Amino acid sequence: MQSGHYGKNAGSNDPENFGRVAEIYVDPRTNEAYVADGYRNKRVAVLDADTGKMKRFWGAYGNKPDDANQGPYSPTATALQQYRSPVHCVALANDNLLYVCDRQHDRVQVFKTDGTFVKEQFFAKNTLASGSTWEIAFSKDPEQRFIYLTDGQNERVRIVQRDTLTELSAFGHGGRQPGEFFGVHSIAVDSKGNIYTTETYEGKRLQKFVFKGIGKVPAGDQGVVWPKRGS
Repeated sequence: MQSGHYGKNAGSNDPENFGRVAEIYVDPRTNEAYVADGYRNKRVAVLDADTGKMKRFWGAYGNKPDDANQGPYSPTATALQQYRSPVHCVALANDNLLYVCDRQHDRVQVFKTDGTFVKEQFFAKNTLASGSTWEIAFSKDPEQRFIYLTDGQNERVRIVQRDTLTELSAFGHGGRQPGEFFGVHSIAVDSKGNIYTTETYEGKRLQKFVFKGIGKVPAGDQGVVWPKRGS
């Protein structure tokens, strides 16, 4: 099966084609595929994973997408009513809330699965260049209390309380040594709660961070997480 056609994309309101997709999540409960579309288009699209047919799509705040030039990002300007490019991640939580990364606008927006806007949060809002919101993974507890958010521009992983979107802590900084990052990009969590990160650009590696349980950690930036002697 193929959904979309090479070279045929007509923009963010095209009901059949895509503009450089960044990420796809398939919901096994409904067999719908949520598409972060993407590096050229500026929307979330939802497909029937059996047929490949596009069922619905939306832009920022659930608006009809608009591909007009938005000019350079300004941290002090009013939040745009449309996405910047890229729409870089899409992640569906167990409670059917959908999280979308508007990477170069430094924000995460939350929706119901029908495209109804719920809320948004900015992270490191003064971040320019490639932006601060790259990809999302959820903690493995049943409530998915925490979001792990990669920030490849500022070279860290942010730990966010999911229900309030409050940043609790962060770890990592720029570099090539273990626990440091160079373009930290994708993130995943396994069944034991261990975190895996990939690095783009010249990082070119995968790192694993072992889950040690719930405990007190420093608020704000923890820096490089490195085992202490005897641990």
